[in-house]
Amino acid sequence: MENIFSSKTVIMLSIFILFFHLPSVVLSTSTYWETFDVPAGGPESYAFNSTGGGPFTGINDGRIIKYEGCKLYFVNHAFTSPYRTNALCDNTTNPNLGSICGRPLGLDFHLETNELYIADAYRGLCKVGPEGGLATQLVTSANGLPLKWLDGLTVDQLSGNVYFTDVSSKYDLSQIEEHICTGDATGRLIKYNPKTKEVKVLLTGLKGAGGVALSKDSSFILYSEFTGNKISKYWLKGPKATTVETVLNIPGPANIKRTTRGDFWVAVNLKTPSILPVGLRIDEFGTILEKVTFGISFHNKVINEVVEYLGFPDVVSALYVGSTYTNYGGIFEILFDETRSVVGGKLKKCPPEEIASS
Repeated sequence: MENIFSSKTVIMLSIFILFFHLPSVVLSTSTYWETFDVPAGGPESYAFNSTGGGPFTGINDGRIIKYEGCKLYFVNHAFTSPYRTNALCDNTTNPNLGSICGRPLGLDFHLETNELYIADAYRGLCKVGPEGGLATQLVTSANGLPLKWLDGLTVDQLSGNVYFTDVSSKYDLSQIEEHICTGDATGRLIKYNPKTKEVKVLLTGLKGAGGVALSKDSSFILYSEFTGNKISKYWLKGPKATTVETVLNIPGPANIKRTTRGDFWVAVNLKTPSILPVGLRIDEFGTILEKVTFGISFHNKVINEVVEYLGFPDVVSALYVGSTYTNYGGIFEILFDETRSVVGGKLKKCPPEEIASS
């Protein structure tokens, strides 16, 4: 009898069976979950500086904003485009203004200098100092090809090297539908050395190059392919240096963020048939250690990032969730025991009288 299932179908069924049998924390029904409004919307990625300041996040209108507590809430910190004006850009969600206003996506600090590196979808790789303001444009092309659509970014805290992804060499962010519909596979993984200014393309031919995270010992990078439906490992050091291995086949993986322990959070978007946004905590081999569901809280919209700030052994961990498709972000503060079982949680809620007016 002819096999009626394609190999792709079998793989996807296996993923769903494994996925839905994992222990799950459903944050959408938890009293420990809270959203926070973000001006202009679209907080994709979060970063914290060396003193714990933040979170910092980039938003739709080109600003990078910083959380300053209940009374000030979010304040302007930086921007990437010298052509940006408040009158034209503030609070805009017009994608056609991206090249003028900028669109910061991936963020990461070099903690030694407190310089914030920015993957801007239209302006390329940028950097801004601790005082904020207009960022310096560092890289706009690699191997003779312009950077079309930067997305993920991570900084090696030891060497200062910056690793980032270019989603496509053909399409920019405003052409996301064409990128997806054509099956575009022109994404790249790129390295920037701030000391020598060298720009090196590590990988090409990626399908929707998205998240990127460096291992704790800087020996490898995990990167995601959103339309390629997989997470892979690129070896930087050792006998496997420059080789690639797939560690997890999963639908719609977005940003990847390493924890203080050395494992990783991945934002994943499943179609069930509506979108089910979840966070997966995985180890370096792609083994799923933990699953967190955000379906109701994010109204079945795509999420781009799940980042754990602090965390075990600090006991209290906060999960920050970002999405370019919402005008808010999410935070869940959770308490783990020594086996990392959830035993409770709490939110540092702002008293009503201290919440800044919009």
